[in-house]
Amino acid sequence: MSNQSSRKKSISAGKYARLTALADEHGIIAALAMDQRGSLQKALSSLAQRAISTAEFVEFKLLVTEMLTPYASSILLDPQYGLEAASHRAQGRGLLLAYETSGYGIGRQPSLLPGWSVRRITEAGADAVKVVMYYDPDDEQSVNNEKQAFAERVGAECQACDIPFFFEVVSYSDRIPDEKSLEFARVKPGKVKKITQEFSQARYGVDVLKLEIPVTMRFVAGMDSQYEGPYAYDREEALQHFHEVGQEARVPFIYLSAGVSESVFRASLELANEAHVPYSGVLCGRATWQGGLAAYIEGGKDALRTWLGKQGVQNIEALNEVLQQGAQPWWNIYGGQDQIEIVNGSTLPSSDHQDNDR
Repeated sequence: MSNQSSRKKSISAGKYARLTALADEHGIIAALAMDQRGSLQKALSSLAQRAISTAEFVEFKLLVTEMLTPYASSILLDPQYGLEAASHRAQGRGLLLAYETSGYGIGRQPSLLPGWSVRRITEAGADAVKVVMYYDPDDEQSVNNEKQAFAERVGAECQACDIPFFFEVVSYSDRIPDEKSLEFARVKPGKVKKITQEFSQARYGVDVLKLEIPVTMRFVAGMDSQYEGPYAYDREEALQHFHEVGQEARVPFIYLSAGVSESVFRASLELANEAHVPYSGVLCGRATWQGGLAAYIEGGKDALRTWLGKQGVQNIEALNEVLQQGAQPWWNIYGGQDQIEIVNGSTLPSSDHQDNDR
């Protein structure tokens, strides 16, 4: 079911072709995320109890790409350490490249990789540009104005290069620093809803929103057998939060795994399916391959290959099965493929604030 008005959606020929390359034959974006940098280096070094070399880091990315992309529609890598891995992805699989720097500083202001541009990412063979930004919709307007302008700049740059813009927006609160806490779990659905409202607007030029699961699964009553409360929401309230966020989307959206386990992420997607959320897939990283970290450190590339070939494949196929049960083609948000008008060149969004059809 579309969240759009009856008019057709204009998409440039270049963006349409690239979105098609990133999705499977049914229009579902079943993407693997392997763009982690600082956090992944830290995890590997901690397990090895020594600094991981660049060669080892590149090798880990390459092996994950080689072994798991046959079961994904596309893969997200970083241009710093992932370009060699990109050339080892399975034939016919799409490529997203990250454009932001790893980590964040004061105010969680986003920053882009020095020496890179959307043009250069496109020339490196990417089918899409991915950027992550931390955003608290309830923060001071002066802070959010800077972040909104940042998003507009990236969107315009992607429009100029005729390449899809995948925008990952992660909620947070300076007033509740522990994002794994019950207190934050209670405010998270409202923040994800406001994020979806804001960045669905055409002024940002976002082609696919990469959203958080709108609830913290541990605090959904009955979802974690190891936790006995207190809870932030019962099951019906959690389903309602999924539904409400989905209703705010005006562009295709997919879910990020946010470092949770495969079983927790799968349970999250099952709730989304139950709530009939019109999501169009996932960009899933650690939930799929994080168990391979120890295998690589303990047994090298052969041990990692063995782990990926068994448990890694099992993880990704289990998620794919859930996607088949509930995810919708990315074009459904616009009313179907027959409601898309393919045009030449860029379709630069207007600066009009009144463009979100709500």
